[in-house]
Amino acid sequence: MLAHVFEMFSHGEPVYHRSQGGLGIGLGLVKSLVELHGGTIEAHSDGPGRGSEFLVRLPVFCTPWRR
Repeated sequence: MLAHVFEMFSHGEPVYHRSQGGLGIGLGLVKSLVELHGGTIEAHSDGPGRGSEFLVRLPVFCTPWRR
């Protein structure tokens, strides 16, 4: 599922406690916003039932203070 987790409207296997799932736009929207700001996002997991980790990298823009 990790290969498709950022695609709009994608869903994993249905699970009983998550049977009222959403539209599947959350992570796709996050990816779009991160990329609009020049960043990247990655997803990692050790397997089913092991949780997920998301790494967001955004560039730092420094501007000098003006008085």
